[in-house]
Amino acid sequence: MADIAIRVENISKQYTLGVRSHTSLRDLVSDHLRMGFCRPTRANGRAPASETTIWALKDVSFEVQRGEFLSIVGANGSGKSTLLKVLSRITEPTEGRAEIHGTVGSLLEVGTGFVPELSGRENIYLNGAILGMKKAAIDARFDEIVAFAEIDKFIDTPVKRYSSGMYVRLAFAVAAHLEPEILIVDEVLSVGDAAFQKKCIGKMEDVTKSGRTILFVSHNMAAVTTLSTSAILLHRGQIIYRGSPLEVVQAYMDKVPMALARVERNLAPSSDAPFTITAVRTMDDEDKPAAVFRRSGGVVVEIEGLVHERQTVGGEYLIAVDVKTAYDMMLFRTHNIEYRECAGIPRDRGAFILRCVLPPNLFPAGTYRIGIHTAVAGKRDLEYQYPVLEFDLVQDQLLCDLFTGIAGLLTPRCEWRLTYADASQPSASLSSAAGDRDRIR
Repeated sequence: MADIAIRVENISKQYTLGVRSHTSLRDLVSDHLRMGFCRPTRANGRAPASETTIWALKDVSFEVQRGEFLSIVGANGSGKSTLLKVLSRITEPTEGRAEIHGTVGSLLEVGTGFVPELSGRENIYLNGAILGMKKAAIDARFDEIVAFAEIDKFIDTPVKRYSSGMYVRLAFAVAAHLEPEILIVDEVLSVGDAAFQKKCIGKMEDVTKSGRTILFVSHNMAAVTTLSTSAILLHRGQIIYRGSPLEVVQAYMDKVPMALARVERNLAPSSDAPFTITAVRTMDDEDKPAAVFRRSGGVVVEIEGLVHERQTVGGEYLIAVDVKTAYDMMLFRTHNIEYRECAGIPRDRGAFILRCVLPPNLFPAGTYRIGIHTAVAGKRDLEYQYPVLEFDLVQDQLLCDLFTGIAGLLTPRCEWRLTYADASQPSASLSSAAGDRDRIR
């Protein structure tokens, strides 16, 4: 028992769609008054159709040892964030129990843990008090927290006036520096810029080395494989695999049916446009629908559309694909006729399919969003839809894992050329492809 930090036994969490939980006395009173004027109807004695129940978690059981860095992996809607909320005591489980042996510091969605009306300084002391720390202990860490969060000029400003980036920086600094025995971090960590993410990753490594326990949810498979000591895979609210980080990432790609991921989006465009987009899907380099891809494989964005009015010379129809990070940072835009060899849209009326291939080994592992922009060249914009789809990239090899995810927004594989000082030895061009590893060694 002394070595167990967290024990989860048959945790289940059920939600009722269409029914809002009361989070404050104000909500309770306002809902009660509203119900006095509008009483819900029941047909044949049954609950309204909107009151549909779903199980966000179902019979989840596992243990976490002290000092373990456990990553929780799964597609959107698999129950990852719900599990962290249960363990952080933000929400109660419907069934089962969880034993937490130690103080908990949580960094979940923006807005959790701080009182908006209080200043950054006041929230630091409030969170320290909640963790059971004395004022002298908080004083000793106060300057380090402020310096880490880089908000010294705004420390006495109410946090409701902070940007999301400032808020997250302070929230992580507080959670990590007040030394809780268990640190719970959700994907919200990625809201920060690249430099701050690097600081956070370094801090989490320090926390683990100090013997404290970390639970980490992320779509960044490179961070999972680099930082974690173990991982679990959630699917439809249940654990379907537990093992080493690399094993779990592989299981994520192999075991979770891609048909259940959101790989296609049917669009409802405006009716007066000369051409419209009707569907967008993501596919792998074998033309199979997918939402999770290896970095070394290409991502195909397939676009279906209809031409309603015949194109004219000088008024070509344009389709642009935007690729952004999960937090809406623009990476690049490509469109269908930017080069002569690119595919134009048929001039005559009828259906068409365009395929845009995003090059492999261009992005670090993580989650990305696609936007679709349509226009008539030189005349007018038609429509911009974002986000249309999301896809995940995962690391598929160990080479350079230590740098992946914190080295930049783009991580292309570049050619490396070796020249020997001895002229008798031939020069060699070395790529970083898997087949060249033996030559690199």
